Amino acid sequence: MHIRSTRTLLLAFASAGALLAIPMVASAQSAPEPDQADALEEIVVTGTRTVGRSRLDTIAPVDVIQAETLTRNGTGTELAAALANTAPSLSFPRPAISDGSDHVRPATLRGLAPDQTLVLINGQRGHIGALVNVNGALGRGSTAFDLNTIPSVTLGTVEVLRDGASAQYGADAIAGVINLRLRQADSGGGLTLNYGMFDTEYTTGRGKHSESDGEQTSLAGWIGLPLFGDGFLTLSGEAQRREPTNRSDYAAPAAVNGGNATTVLGRFGDPYTEAYTGYFNAGKPLSAGWEAYAFGGYQDRYSESAATARAFNNANNVQAIYPNGFLPIIAASIADYNIYGGLKGPALGFDWDISAGYGRNEIDYEVLNSLNASYGAASQREFKAGGLGYGQLTIDIDAVKQVEVNLYEPLNVAVGVSYRREDFSVNAGEPTSYNKGPVAAGGSGSQGFPGFAPANEVDVDRYNVGAYIDLEGKFSEQFSFGLAGRYEDYSDFGDQFTGKMSARYDFTPSFALRGAISTGFKSPALQQQFFSYVATNLITTVVGGVPVTTLSQNGSYRVNDPIAIALGSKPLEPETSTNYSGGAVFRHEGFELTVDAYRIDVKDRIIYSETLGVARPSQLAATTSATLALLAPFGVTGARFFLNGVNNTTTGIDIVSRYRTVQDFGRFDFTLAGNFNNTEVTRVPPLPSNLAIPVSPNYLFDRSNILSFEEGTPEQKIVASVDWSLGGWGATARVTSYDSILVANNNVTLDYETGRASLLDLEGRYAFPMGVSLAVGVNNATDAYPNNTPTSINGATGSVGYPSFSPFGFNGRFFYGRLSYSF
Repeated sequence: MHIRSTRTLLLAFASAGALLAIPMVASAQSAPEPDQADALEEIVVTGTRTVGRSRLDTIAPVDVIQAETLTRNGTGTELAAALANTAPSLSFPRPAISDGSDHVRPATLRGLAPDQTLVLINGQRGHIGALVNVNGALGRGSTAFDLNTIPSVTLGTVEVLRDGASAQYGADAIAGVINLRLRQADSGGGLTLNYGMFDTEYTTGRGKHSESDGEQTSLAGWIGLPLFGDGFLTLSGEAQRREPTNRSDYAAPAAVNGGNATTVLGRFGDPYTEAYTGYFNAGKPLSAGWEAYAFGGYQDRYSESAATARAFNNANNVQAIYPNGFLPIIAASIADYNIYGGLKGPALGFDWDISAGYGRNEIDYEVLNSLNASYGAASQREFKAGGLGYGQLTIDIDAVKQVEVNLYEPLNVAVGVSYRREDFSVNAGEPTSYNKGPVAAGGSGSQGFPGFAPANEVDVDRYNVGAYIDLEGKFSEQFSFGLAGRYEDYSDFGDQFTGKMSARYDFTPSFALRGAISTGFKSPALQQQFFSYVATNLITTVVGGVPVTTLSQNGSYRVNDPIAIALGSKPLEPETSTNYSGGAVFRHEGFELTVDAYRIDVKDRIIYSETLGVARPSQLAATTSATLALLAPFGVTGARFFLNGVNNTTTGIDIVSRYRTVQDFGRFDFTLAGNFNNTEVTRVPPLPSNLAIPVSPNYLFDRSNILSFEEGTPEQKIVASVDWSLGGWGATARVTSYDSILVANNNVTLDYETGRASLLDLEGRYAFPMGVSLAVGVNNATDAYPNNTPTSINGATGSVGYPSFSPFGFNGRFFYGRLSYSF
């Protein structure tokens, strides 16, 4: 495949760079570099509990992303997008017309599921969102931390641990860990105004278009204050507003209505978003070496996304209300907050960290510009559709001690215990959002997003306790090692043990080899166990020559629902993994290169099943009939649920090279980084033994979903950038190359590719002497797009213009400006 040739080319380039860097650095020594060593040797706290480890001294690979890097790319209003633009191993697609996933977009690390990466805030476990992704977007069936609940202005650095770490940090750290380290200061501050918009020309299946839309405005600021003399209190906040974008395939007239050609324009793109966020980070030294700390924040976010357009003659339209059709709008009000506090200090020979935290995420849905066709012309147009809630309480006691043993240096011993309680709830919407009204014709529920019904309501919780030990030391000056083990016991599914062994050997001060083997797990989320969402449909059959209309249900059922059990549902078990990694580190003065290969084997991955009972191309007709016979006693024509059973193997290489130099004509920071990743599904769930029906291939997990696991993220992503500064002037140029992604369908004839793409981002800036700075830039300067969605797939209303799986979205060229003041 082409991925191999590109990987070989990048390896050759990086290796050549390592050899060439020595004379290059030597020639640069005449220029002063007072802060270069400090910049290259960032101290990290993720992946190690030994104090003072630098980014290049760790046994496992850790990326350190500075806050200023996140703001220098025009995506400051979305942390997930800024991280994905910087770290090649991260992917952040932009789904559209995917209900809740439009409002809470998931990010992935190393091509694995969004919920297989653990997110920490200041080293403490962050809470996932209430949403479970149940549509066709990347990450289908997963829950995830919403990175966009924390603005970039709040952060000092972000540390990305690219290695399995369940034994060190607990469940969900299969792909790695993202540690969001909040800004910490007792003085100074800053204020930044961002403004930008898309100005683009693009071609969909039905022709060329031009747009200027997606206007974005944000005001962000922070201030550091002393707290009771020797403490600190850092406050930060952001207000942002983003107008929607639209890259739908403008449809030809769908039909003729009263002699006039009529169609409804779809809307396919980013949602309208308005968000207000505030965070604090505080610490206060006490007596005897102890310190109290606290941090937390709150975000209030409102967004509106579009559903698929309904033509005037759609079966679920009421022409008395919408004579020309309508475009349903799904609105989400999201409240997300965190509060943590604790004490640190020495006692009994250990350094202790005793902490507690609580976080919560709530989503309330409304449906606008819609109707419930089963109420006819009496239908309302706006509906409260219910909502979801998730909360997490954590209590942790950690202790670290240096123990004198027969080693080169004292053994770093870290131990700890933890308690975590989670809760999940579903609240019903108003009755008209889900009811079947008095009109026989037409579907029930609010169009675009039927509301949650009382049968979907749930309020559940669980808890788990855990204990770990983490050892790190040196057999010699060159040979470092790490051992970790963790035991966790959950109140719902039982216990799990994970372990990790790692080692590093420094052959010279410039060159080292490192590697690790670990086991991991991801616990079944409460959302996956208890989420349900059922729509009522009209089914017309002919009995003795007479049409008979009955009500039927089609939807998602809890794993313990009799309907799901009839189709083979069982209690969910944890996903488990084995992670192998090996790599090399090379550094010489201003140059550094890390190459890390990995293999991640995941077993019993939790998936969201196909809709059983609904015919699809790869399923035998006899299978559909037999399934419908099993569902008939329940009045159901289609059912899906969560289950274990997919095994997959992910292999890849991360390469990161960097060179910094200071010359008479400025300071330069060159970066070339790439992620090369491949996932193969090695097992799909077998047919349940209680279903004595003809076997179809991939009955529970069909072709399109298998291929979304294997080819839903780019097999290669390469980022090359250069930062230049001289006095008050500065500039950044970055090129990001994406491999093509297969957009798979259950019908192979409908497959298509997103196509390869390279995006060019440019920014120029100037810092005035009085603390004011100005920056202007453009993202995707060449106005690159993925391949458009074929009209054969799009349908009459033309709602879908481009594939949601595109790793860089489909909005085109974005111009922006940034005005900042620091003090």
